[in-house]
Amino acid sequence: MSLDRRSFLRRSAALGAAGLAGAVAGVEAASGDDAPEAVPAHGLDARVAFAGAHQAGVVGAPSDQLSLVALDAIAPSAGELVTGVQQLSAQARLLTHGYRFAVRELSDPPPDSGVLGTTVAPDALTIALGFGASLFDGRYGLAARKPAGLTRMPRFPDDAIDDARAHGDLLLTLNAQRRDTLVHALRELLRPVRGAFAIRWTLDGFLAADRGPSPGSARRNLFGFRDGTANPAGAERERLVWLGPEAGAAAGGTFQVVRTIRMHTEFWDRVGLSEQQGMIGRTRDSGAPLGGDRELQDPRYDLDPKGRRIPLDAHIRLANPRTKATADQRILRRSFNYHRGVDAAGGLDQGLLFIAYNASVQRQFEAIQRRLAGEPMTDYVTPVGGGYYFLPRGARGAGDWVGSTLLAA
Repeated sequence: MSLDRRSFLRRSAALGAAGLAGAVAGVEAASGDDAPEAVPAHGLDARVAFAGAHQAGVVGAPSDQLSLVALDAIAPSAGELVTGVQQLSAQARLLTHGYRFAVRELSDPPPDSGVLGTTVAPDALTIALGFGASLFDGRYGLAARKPAGLTRMPRFPDDAIDDARAHGDLLLTLNAQRRDTLVHALRELLRPVRGAFAIRWTLDGFLAADRGPSPGSARRNLFGFRDGTANPAGAERERLVWLGPEAGAAAGGTFQVVRTIRMHTEFWDRVGLSEQQGMIGRTRDSGAPLGGDRELQDPRYDLDPKGRRIPLDAHIRLANPRTKATADQRILRRSFNYHRGVDAAGGLDQGLLFIAYNASVQRQFEAIQRRLAGEPMTDYVTPVGGGYYFLPRGARGAGDWVGSTLLAA
């Protein structure tokens, strides 16, 4: 029997859902809060639990490959929207656990794309679901359930945001050790929800290889500098990232900031090394704060009040002044490199996928962003996309799903 395209897609979606249910003066050793994170397990069988108090893929050390996929909701009703989110959560649970499948009827569409063969290994895959402010507009009657503080990402000074590469009702954040794991996961996530969601934008990222010199060394960005050295850790990280019981239905969640930042690498490569280091505030080779010799050292701004060692407008000094007044403004940074080929003028389209997690976008990320406005680095970077999203708490038992506390009737 022949099938038209619409019937084929509807049948394939149904089958998929059913079938797979010391130092130079002025610099001191790092504090415990800047200690290196645990290195994720390697091997195809490495598994990160999908269920838990919080969504996976936020506080754990990231794997090398990333895909961000923003979706627009096209479900014709609130019920079908909820069903779509439930299906995304169920598929994510299955993919992160791993499974095997067999093709029984050769005439039927197979229950899996087969990109990874018939054994789908977990490969340390994490899949996080985030909701944009636009999901809580008037279409589905969800306005009263929007988490407090969730807004559409505004345009900041020096932004050149392309709306085709920004915002979205939902954001899927996929992270794994291998690229083919993410390609496969995306196809299987979208298979049962074609009638509920449409892709708005997608972008792939990668971490630079771990080239040391120590297990805690941050990876390098495409400017050649180490990125993400001074992340909070331990109890401070928990406090700065997750919402507490006072947040009601949003408790256990976090706000995710995504900024696609194009780096003008050809221009940067013509700048002297000392000027580059002055703009960043760190040495390029070791990642140590200027005047120091180890990456995880406290730059001790209090011993350099006039910026003779680390300029007052250096990126690291503006982003994290390390004062009591700014301690509650720190964020958990998870950044990846990206490369999208060349633009129409033949320039390299590459840069940074800046991702931050915080309990309050306004108190944390936006406060930092205001300090960074007009910094010397703005001549070499242009934010072109991204958005704000809320990641609800993790799924609990087998019958729970991500978003149940916000979307369930």
